[in-house]
Amino acid sequence: MSSFNFTIDAECPETWARAGTIQTPHGTIQTPIFMPVGTQATVKSVAPEELHAAGAQIILANTYHLMLRPGSALIDSFGGLHSFMQWHGPILTDSGGFQVWSLGHLRKLNEDGVVFKSHIDGSLHTLTPERVMQIEAELGSDIILPLDICAPYPCSPKEAKKAMEWTHRWEERALVEKEKLRPEQTLFGIVQGAFEPELRAQSAQVIGNMPFQGLSIGGLSVGEPKEEMWGMLKHVTPNLPRDKPRHLLGVGSPEDLVIGVGLGMDMFDCVLPTRVARHGGLFTRDGRVSIKGARFRTARGPIEEGCDCYTCQHYSAAYVNHLARAEEQLYFRLGSIHNIRFMLRLAGQLRDSIINGTYPAFRDEFLARYIPASEKVREAQREKWKEARDKRA
Repeated sequence: MSSFNFTIDAECPETWARAGTIQTPHGTIQTPIFMPVGTQATVKSVAPEELHAAGAQIILANTYHLMLRPGSALIDSFGGLHSFMQWHGPILTDSGGFQVWSLGHLRKLNEDGVVFKSHIDGSLHTLTPERVMQIEAELGSDIILPLDICAPYPCSPKEAKKAMEWTHRWEERALVEKEKLRPEQTLFGIVQGAFEPELRAQSAQVIGNMPFQGLSIGGLSVGEPKEEMWGMLKHVTPNLPRDKPRHLLGVGSPEDLVIGVGLGMDMFDCVLPTRVARHGGLFTRDGRVSIKGARFRTARGPIEEGCDCYTCQHYSAAYVNHLARAEEQLYFRLGSIHNIRFMLRLAGQLRDSIINGTYPAFRDEFLARYIPASEKVREAQREKWKEARDKRA
């Protein structure tokens, strides 16, 4: 039997925000929560004990990538992901469904599943809903996601409907296969529907009525303007069951957390905090700054006054500036720790504001001060990362 349990500790009557507690076999998670992403069983440049010290309660790993390297059977032989990577808190593994979209030039879809050409060595692999459940059972994560199809942006209503219906059928098959495997694992369903309001509402109702213990909202943050993303959530949340945790897949800039919580989301994950850190982008209460900037060259204080992260407690901004400009490996660790701690501290502040009944004021004050990256900057970053990905493939 699964020891998974979700309770709602407080709600904001003016919004859909809520604070909750999730029990898993490897520990308790207090929501809202941000999950650092450890795609290949590691959050890049940050050790598990450093994640714990930063306040991480749960991390996310990727089924597709771990299937290819080092292989789920090998991880299983070590006792599962927790033992293999020495992270003893909860782990969520996604299914590889996002790779169906992002590695589109390397795959073919059919009703049975997905045939992938490995981006590592060109070998062919097949993922079916059943095979994904088997791999995730070998990985031994606490929360697992089924195989789904993330429709491209933009796409036609016909394409969106086909991807959604295919996803629903795959999720039904995943539920059947999951019953044969590890009972202690918890399976979340995934809501799709692209950017069609009626499809989003329909998918939320269909998946919400299936016997999943939690729900992930997929297919967002795939290149659309943020207003469109928030608009889709307004069609999803009212159609979801209240008593199941809600996970917004692949979304996790600071403003995303603050707004997404008000739209009823409990769990967030994204590579953004560590990815932008590696390029010199560090989060502050006023927005993202470039630590490589000239103003930090002689700064004797921390990156941000009042920040309680390991980096700010031990090193001057001038030193971090030097490491970043010299592209020293230590910078990647220190910058990532700062951004991860910023996100986890923000999640804790959001939780406190919900419990204290001050979430709307906290949201408004944060958004009035925090200057997010512009759409133009985000698009330039996406293109740069796509080019890097295609070169690796």
